[in-house]
Amino acid sequence: MNQSKIIIVDDHLLFREGMKLLIEKEGMGQVIAEAENGKVFLDLLLDLKPDLVLMDIEMPIMNGLEATLKAKAIRPDLKILVLTMLSEKDNYTEMINAGAMGFVLKTSGKQELERAVKRVISGESYFSNELLRQIILNIGKQPTNTNSKITTSYDFTERELEILKYFCEGLTASEIAEKLFRSVKTIEAHRSKLLEKTNTKHTINLVLFAIKNKYVTI
Repeated sequence: MNQSKIIIVDDHLLFREGMKLLIEKEGMGQVIAEAENGKVFLDLLLDLKPDLVLMDIEMPIMNGLEATLKAKAIRPDLKILVLTMLSEKDNYTEMINAGAMGFVLKTSGKQELERAVKRVISGESYFSNELLRQIILNIGKQPTNTNSKITTSYDFTERELEILKYFCEGLTASEIAEKLFRSVKTIEAHRSKLLEKTNTKHTINLVLFAIKNKYVTI
């Protein structure tokens, strides 16, 4: 069985070495290269064809945001999982818009890292539960105004709202399909409709939309 090819991009050597050891020991994939900043990573990308990139945000010379934007321009199909700290949460929207498919905290355990790697490689989005909780708390602290009522113009069906709730709980399309006794294709069709109605591009954007507009409570 072919292992997923992974590049680790982080400016701390000890962190990269530890991450590589963990990934290969646990059979998550094969680390084919490491880079200490975005510029070195882009040079590697010209010759290598990784399935997944583990991307730090704050790095010297070229940060994770710029590197993600440029990498996606070269390889639109490239899957990027962001390695982040809670202190960097203000950057999540920019990273999502740049094309990142998942976020996992550097302080996470191996089980969550493995879950995140599998999700993103399979084409799903992933958001660290702790980071998501912090974002929800920040949204809750933001001042509200009299015009912040939930809009009803999205016209969601009961089934769409049910599926939206499950996505917000971190379930994948296949897990939702199993729970609702529907095909994965049916769930994917509902997700596409939700993305279209909310004008969002990814499941992560969809989850944040649902939380901000109080369609779900987590």
